[in-house]
Amino acid sequence: MNYRAVETTGEYVARLETGADWRAEIESLAEEVDADAAWFSALGAVQDAECWFYDQDDCEYYPIEFDEPLEVASCVGNVALLDGDRFAHTHAVLSDPDGNAVAGHLNAATVWAGEVHMRVFEEPLEREYDETTELDLWL
Repeated sequence: MNYRAVETTGEYVARLETGADWRAEIESLAEEVDADAAWFSALGAVQDAECWFYDQDDCEYYPIEFDEPLEVASCVGNVALLDGDRFAHTHAVLSDPDGNAVAGHLNAATVWAGEVHMRVFEEPLEREYDETTELDLWL
C-alpha cells in the first residue's frame, strides 16, 4: 500500500449547470479553484449517462449507456493531473424511476441538477500508468 498525508487548502460547494456534462463541470470547478488534487462528493439527477465497467481480465473499459433520466444517488471521486490536465475520476450510483440502481465509472452524463462538495489538497496528485492493472493511478 502506498499512502501519504494530505493537507487541505480549501473546500468548495457548487451547483452544476443544467445541460452541461457532469464530469466536465467537476473538472471546470477544479480549474476555477486551481485544484491539482481534490476529493469530491456529489448528488443530483442526470438526463442520460455513460458508465464504464473495467474488465480486469481484458484490462479494458466497456461502456454501459443509459438514455433516460436517472437520479444520482451517490457520486464520489478525486481530481488529479493526467498528462498535465485536471482529470476527475468519477464513480456514481444511479437509480431509475423504479429504484433500480446501476453503478460504475461515470464517463459522461448530462446534468439535470447537481450539487458538489470539493475538498482541495495542497500538493498535486499525478496519475501514472500502473503495469499490473494497466490503469493510470496516483501515488
